[in-house]
Amino acid sequence: MVLVTGGTGLVGAHLLLYLLRKKVTVRAIHRKESNLKRVEKVFNYYKNTSELFEQIDWVEADLNNIPALERAFENVSHVYHAAALISFDPNDYESLMKTNVEGTANIVNLCIANKIKKLCYVSTIGTIGKNMTYALSTEENEWNVQEANVYALSKYDAEMEAWRGSQEGLPVVMVNPGVIVGPGFWNTGSGALFTTANKGYKFYPPGGTGFISVHDVIKMMVALMDSKIENERFIAVAENMSFQAVLTQLTTALGKRPPHKKLKFWQLEIGRFAGAMVNLVTKRGRKITKDSIRSMRHPQKYSNDKIKGALGFEFEPLADIIEFSCKRFREENP
Repeated sequence: MVLVTGGTGLVGAHLLLYLLRKKVTVRAIHRKESNLKRVEKVFNYYKNTSELFEQIDWVEADLNNIPALERAFENVSHVYHAAALISFDPNDYESLMKTNVEGTANIVNLCIANKIKKLCYVSTIGTIGKNMTYALSTEENEWNVQEANVYALSKYDAEMEAWRGSQEGLPVVMVNPGVIVGPGFWNTGSGALFTTANKGYKFYPPGGTGFISVHDVIKMMVALMDSKIENERFIAVAENMSFQAVLTQLTTALGKRPPHKKLKFWQLEIGRFAGAMVNLVTKRGRKITKDSIRSMRHPQKYSNDKIKGALGFEFEPLADIIEFSCKRFREENP
């Protein structure tokens, strides 16, 4: 049996569908407040999936609830650890460390205790070291803690827990995805790109980063788990694109006018200050931070040569997943 954490998120939901289509027996953990209907909705985006959702063995468990996790690990042979708290707000630092680092340590410890055959950990390109030149960043780049946002800090420490497990005899593979594009989670994470694009703003942010289809992330994870590769990590980026180019594709697919005015850095700084003031009153979190502005000033491009060389991996064109996702978005938001 395969255990999936984060099964109610974008990656986890698509992973469960992919595994079930391969006739793999799956168990997924979810928190008490999780919305399982969102996972079922994702399944319904695809053909011949109506009965697959019912085959998931759901277990209610928090990453820091050891007794519940112990029950989830019963009769499990392989683990995909995709659960994480995603936030770039410095005020969420303690919560990020609790969920992403301590939670991963718990998963790793239980993998070791239960003699799990292999663990796949989903990290982020935020833990890939940056280049000060125009060269592509690779898995070998040295990571600098001074340049990291709070999310990347927590994921880097979580990676250290996964590598600790590998030193204690647990076979590990790791993927470091860029911005993951896929349907079904329109108000959280990368899914918010669709909601933003649908509003037809005329401004676009400077900079860019690496993007990848959720389908490719899943295929890469499963291929690595099925391979003999152990204790390696792989950048998961299909295309390096500017935010303008991505938003132009999104707005065009949604039937909106593409953004045509580039935000100035002084405008972003004003937005950051205003957001901080609003957060003092509403406590809804900050959307623009000093770290996010710095990343826009120094955009990175990422190499996917390692996964191509290891598996002969071929990536789906980003335009295809954007078109597919925008079609689903329009159906739900007429």
